[in-house]
Amino acid sequence: MKKIYSVLVENRSGVLCKVAGLFSRRCFNINSLAVGETDDPAVSCMTIVSSGDQRTIEQIEKQLNKKLDVIKVKTFDETSSISRELMLVKVKYNRNNRKDIMENCAIMHASIVDMSKHMMLIQICDTPERVQLFLTMLQSISIVEVARTGTLALPKCLENDI
Repeated sequence: MKKIYSVLVENRSGVLCKVAGLFSRRCFNINSLAVGETDDPAVSCMTIVSSGDQRTIEQIEKQLNKKLDVIKVKTFDETSSISRELMLVKVKYNRNNRKDIMENCAIMHASIVDMSKHMMLIQICDTPERVQLFLTMLQSISIVEVARTGTLALPKCLENDI
């Protein structure tokens, strides 16, 4: 079972280390971790994707709420949220596969953001599943380098949110 944790924390040095240490000490797995400032520079938002059984998921939330630097913890699953991941992938191309790469980009709504005589740098921002699918589609081509952000997510908008 996968769970997404949106954790508002104080934007201070050492907070990321404390949160990661919590997962490490208790042998909880982190599938994805993304951190950035919110609209308030004193507060950062950590989006953590983790998996485990029901007990593990509950323990993670309880342990996060005990941390002094943690302001608020929200949890949601993949069906009740909108999630996105950014990936940059550098591929080596030639005359024979150039058209295939460009067609794959068009199908998956990816963009070629940089190009040289034999290399392309492609960007895709989509659901984590579609980003992984795009990477799989490029496996037959010579992938040189990959950088991924990890999952960012927010709960879906509901009418009673107003």
